[in-house]
Amino acid sequence: MEKAILSRFIEEFRVLPEMLERTARLFPDREAYRWYDYCTNSWVTLTWRKFSERVLRWRRAFARMGLKKGDRVAMLLPNGIDALTFDQAALANGLVPVPLHAIDTAGSSTYILNDSGAKFLVTVNFARWNSLATCGTELPELEQVVLTNETESGVSQGRIPYCGLEDWLATGNDVETLPEGPGEEDLAALVYTSGTTGRPKGVMLTHRNVVANVRQIHGYMDVTENDVFLSFLPLSHTFERSASYYHAVATGAALAFCRNVSRILDDLREVRPTIMCSVPRVIERIHNQVMGVRRKMPAKKGYFFDWTLETGWRSFCRANDLPVEHSARECIDFLVSGYLQRKIGEHIRNLFGGRMRILFVGGAALNYSVAKFFCGMGLPVRQGYGLTESSPVISLCEEKGNHPLTVGRPLIEIDARIGENDELQVRGPQVMKGYWKREEDTRRTFTEDGWLKTGDQADMSDGGRIRIKGRLKEIIVTSVGEKVSPVDLEFAIQEDHLFDQVMVVGENRPYIAALVVVNQERWQALCRDMQLDPSDPSTMGCRDIRSAVLKRVRAATKDFPRYGQPRNVTIVPEAWTVENGLLTTTMKLRRRQIAERFADEIEGLYKGHGA
Repeated sequence: MEKAILSRFIEEFRVLPEMLERTARLFPDREAYRWYDYCTNSWVTLTWRKFSERVLRWRRAFARMGLKKGDRVAMLLPNGIDALTFDQAALANGLVPVPLHAIDTAGSSTYILNDSGAKFLVTVNFARWNSLATCGTELPELEQVVLTNETESGVSQGRIPYCGLEDWLATGNDVETLPEGPGEEDLAALVYTSGTTGRPKGVMLTHRNVVANVRQIHGYMDVTENDVFLSFLPLSHTFERSASYYHAVATGAALAFCRNVSRILDDLREVRPTIMCSVPRVIERIHNQVMGVRRKMPAKKGYFFDWTLETGWRSFCRANDLPVEHSARECIDFLVSGYLQRKIGEHIRNLFGGRMRILFVGGAALNYSVAKFFCGMGLPVRQGYGLTESSPVISLCEEKGNHPLTVGRPLIEIDARIGENDELQVRGPQVMKGYWKREEDTRRTFTEDGWLKTGDQADMSDGGRIRIKGRLKEIIVTSVGEKVSPVDLEFAIQEDHLFDQVMVVGENRPYIAALVVVNQERWQALCRDMQLDPSDPSTMGCRDIRSAVLKRVRAATKDFPRYGQPRNVTIVPEAWTVENGLLTTTMKLRRRQIAERFADEIEGLYKGHGA
């Protein structure tokens, strides 16, 4: 379908169910979804026609329950066809989906169920549901629980029935009349923020908000029914919902579900997607693996690897009107760059399937050296920026004018300005209605003249491109009054590949210090050089090793003001993950939780005078 015709359809959508109606009508027999079937050990597909039929069955079962427009219905599911069917059916019946984080704690999930007043919950099995039912929290509003992977039935908490999916769907077999669909100002989702600073808040997003953001994203991403998305970010987050899932429904593009993040390189190779949305942590892990291979290359092969990156980065800079990094061999770029990209760059691109047109990275800041590497190797990394309250995408780097130090320009229909304390403020049709039952929080989040306060410090002096400087609340103020941006320091330290994860501290302290998680391969090499046992837990606290690590930290931050350079460091044995509660589900550091977990280690950093 021609882009102009597709764009017209995108502009005409008013509510989300219209997207599926139009796509199923135009492309009934095209592939809609793909996932891996562990029973047959093969990928299976579903057409738009078959998906629409599944949605209709769910709609009838919802109607049999007697749910009314605006009632909240919750899902606690991993990414998959059941999650999307639930969502589309709920939306078409005028209900409000409440996506729960699939790996969240029982306490957090029950809090969201109660706060939202959800009347329905679908989850994978009885064990998952029972963890919620028995965690000590009553769920007075919940009327029905459905299990997608089991047929067991019964009653929990003395009054809440649960049953298998097929039993529940069968209740709607004789339903003929379906409820009226939603309007533009009706809620399309109640998405709870990750709660890094206390209880999560429910962000109220209307159909108008989400449809507007899909339209805005589409203006910067030339997506058609011939594209294939690879989906691995949780559908409980608006980034994946708007930029991948709804965008694919709107355009008729296929969407394949990644088996899990640990298998992402396998799935990239097998699915060969053309578009993927990612968070920086995943891209950085792939980069670390590539650089691990680079370190083991023979000298000659390593030389050509580095030359490929050098020429590729110059080519990227010229194409995007960026300052070019000159070298003595620049004059022969035109002779060697094509050859190097075919021989070496293509191997890097093939890690992502070999067809990747758009690699959209958002949710947190991407390390500049990682972005530079992939752009230099010919992979189209484009950074974006947003927040749940904005449905979520606010800006996106364009295909031409892509600057890895920025997150691009504001999307169409979005106004952006710099407010007090360099805070980025935005307005547009994608901005949320407010926080669920939190009128005071809603008022505080908007300026008096109606602009959404993002909480991020930014600069827009580069031709209107947005450069995020850090969170307002994350700026560290030392006890001597010096202000330090932790993100800039952490990125600089991670330029040394000894460090997988870094968090700097120093709020109301006399100086900056750092907690680091080390790369195991590099750690073992360092310990061998110092004739120490890397497997001995006491090695991490050894004075000599800490001095050597601090020396590397100081070298990595030599370009920062002296007051911003860490003066002490501690090596922590535990990696920070979503599962242990130290990363959000979009891979951001949970700074408060990390500080609490390693409170003793932090106190130790400030005993005496440090290094």
